[in-house]
Amino acid sequence: MDILNELTAAFSSAVWGLPLLILLVGGGLYLLIQSRFIPFLLIIHAIKVLRGKYDDESDPGHITHFQALTTALSSTIGMGNIAGVAVAISIGGPGAVFWMWISAVIGMSTKFFTSTLSIMYRGKDSAGEVQGGPMYIIMEGLGTAWKPLAVMFSVCCMIGALPVFNVNQLTQAVNDILLVPNNIAVGFKSNLIIGIILAVITGVVILGGLQRISKTASKMVPAMVLLYFVAVLIILCVNMEVVPDYLTLIITDAFAADYYPKEDTFLGGVVGALILHGIKRGAFSNEAGLGTAPLAHGAAKTDEPVREGLVAMLGPAIDTLIVCTLTALAILVTGVWETTADNGVSLTASAFGAAMPGFGKYLLLVCIAVFSISSLFSYSYYGTKCMSFLIGANKKHYYNYFYIISILLGATTSLSAMINLIDGVFALMAIPTMLSTIILAPKVIQELIAYKKRLKKPEI
Repeated sequence: MDILNELTAAFSSAVWGLPLLILLVGGGLYLLIQSRFIPFLLIIHAIKVLRGKYDDESDPGHITHFQALTTALSSTIGMGNIAGVAVAISIGGPGAVFWMWISAVIGMSTKFFTSTLSIMYRGKDSAGEVQGGPMYIIMEGLGTAWKPLAVMFSVCCMIGALPVFNVNQLTQAVNDILLVPNNIAVGFKSNLIIGIILAVITGVVILGGLQRISKTASKMVPAMVLLYFVAVLIILCVNMEVVPDYLTLIITDAFAADYYPKEDTFLGGVVGALILHGIKRGAFSNEAGLGTAPLAHGAAKTDEPVREGLVAMLGPAIDTLIVCTLTALAILVTGVWETTADNGVSLTASAFGAAMPGFGKYLLLVCIAVFSISSLFSYSYYGTKCMSFLIGANKKHYYNYFYIISILLGATTSLSAMINLIDGVFALMAIPTMLSTIILAPKVIQELIAYKKRLKKPEI
């Protein structure tokens, strides 16, 4: 296990460096400037689209705008928001949250472009079904000469979509919140039992295909976001007097990095390292620029690419600016980030337990379970789409069997190895996604201008 930890750490460190930071942040800023902030001015219109005002059953695609967004959110609103934020704070202090915010704002623009392209350049799989995603954007938008990039994305996504991190953290949550306090022994056997239960639940849903996944996610995600929102509001109300202080600390510490390990440097200092750490955790949370969201949004029923781009843009706002901020404030205002050595989901559980003794941890466990399980559904869909692209639609179901087995792996391995592995392949996924998006950005701008002309002014 030590060797595995070292290998995955070296892999993650190698791919997450200055070039990738420039590609994700610099590329996102380029897209933001190219769009002249127009998508942000259409947020009200995006909400109307999301609510189904423009839905048409005759449009090409498989699922509604709302189902596409909730399917995408079911993969992003999960352990990245609960455990990922805790990891960011425990390593980088409060300042890491600020750089997650910056990542989200830039990510909104990135998701607009990538998801618009996923409709503009939809392709067909070997079964003749309309499909979207970075591999189809590359093939349809850039041509067959760029196929190696499409293959690179698909291979990396098949690994990145594996549920090892979510399952690992859900297992840890069940152990810390449910089993250990009730004097139930935890170890490999108990972890394996949890893994088997999750594998059975996941198998029932994912073997039913996209329709069952999207319908399940559209019911689970909104309810859990609301429950989590209410739970954290209770924590903030209990600690209302210190909330303004910690909001200020998030901003000031972002440029001071007082809590960041001084031995970790990047671009000549700890602030640079903190920025990189915040961007990594932000990318892990909202997945903007990585290419997973276009896989879901590319299946939406629409003949207007810009509409789906606008809906997708709401994802990072909900995921990072709202849910991640709620988690961060819960951890900060309760003080557990300074008084406990817990990390990941255990740190968030400590915050809930401190603010709501007796039932707080159990409330969090319910949210964690639903967030994690809904993430398992969406990621399996992403992996099957990539396998379908690589070896044919008639063989894509084989991925689900491998995926279900990997749930057992995630339940019985260490946190650090899982984080480093997923971080590393996510970084590699960003390369083909961002390169193709930047090259095709002018096409999106043309489509955006044309779409605005087609809209009546009162709707803008």
